[in-house]
Amino acid sequence: MIASPYASALDRIPVREHRIDVDGTSTAWWEYGDAGAPVLVLVHGFRGDHHGLEPIVAQLPGYRIVSPDLPGFGASAVFADRAHDIDGYARWLAAFVDAVGLDGDYDLLGHSFGSIVASAAVAGGLAPRRLVLVNPIGAPALEGPRGVMTRLAVVYYRASAALPERAGFALLRNGAIVRVMSVTMAKTRDRELRRWIHDQHDRYFSDFGDRDQLLEAFRASVSHNVGEYAADIAVPTLLVAAERDDVTPLEAQRRLVTRFPDATLEVIPEVGHLIHYETPGDAAGRIARFLEAGERA
Repeated sequence: MIASPYASALDRIPVREHRIDVDGTSTAWWEYGDAGAPVLVLVHGFRGDHHGLEPIVAQLPGYRIVSPDLPGFGASAVFADRAHDIDGYARWLAAFVDAVGLDGDYDLLGHSFGSIVASAAVAGGLAPRRLVLVNPIGAPALEGPRGVMTRLAVVYYRASAALPERAGFALLRNGAIVRVMSVTMAKTRDRELRRWIHDQHDRYFSDFGDRDQLLEAFRASVSHNVGEYAADIAVPTLLVAAERDDVTPLEAQRRLVTRFPDATLEVIPEVGHLIHYETPGDAAGRIARFLEAGERA
């Protein structure tokens, strides 16, 4: 295991692990910080889990951060009674907030695929105080600068689902393919940081429930985007975008922000789709200023 460059900051923040039944789904979640601090709920991205957003958690010591593993990822169970689509995840998120006992005075952050889930939930009636979207999926993935790569990924996931179970799992968890994905996304020139990023993907990118669940979630991730829900999101929203994001180009993010009733766009330079790994301090600073402005209002 390669030591995290953010470990010392994270170690200073108390953490508690929980498990709760959410609308029939066993859900693992982690609670960071002091119980009486302002609450921020995190929603991670596709094929990730709560570990991926810990570098940002490490930079936000003044908050009580509630960070679940999405159903079918990490330590949370798959859905037993619904598809792993955007509607299913949005319904689960609303039920999770209720099950944890949050009373409406909380903020919500979604990263990547989590930005779609969080946006759909808020558009559907979930009512956080403020919404933060990091590396938001602001345009259809098949139309982005990596559209060809996305189509290849569709073939990859379909092939893994069609193969016999053992072979399908082996393909999905193939270390060489995971490494190619990691190398493609990482933009930093810091060799040690790149090694740590690759190690994180090696450790957590293949921690999913089953092949069918993963294929359903992948289809949801490439067939929907935040723009579908933006007009129906009434709460103040911050978009934290990356200058070199291969998934949603910056021009699309600039169009996306205009579709919200009340939204601001912040752009982090010289980084791609891994803001949470490469520039978590910069992201956390922008997030904290946005949330604190709401507290003073």
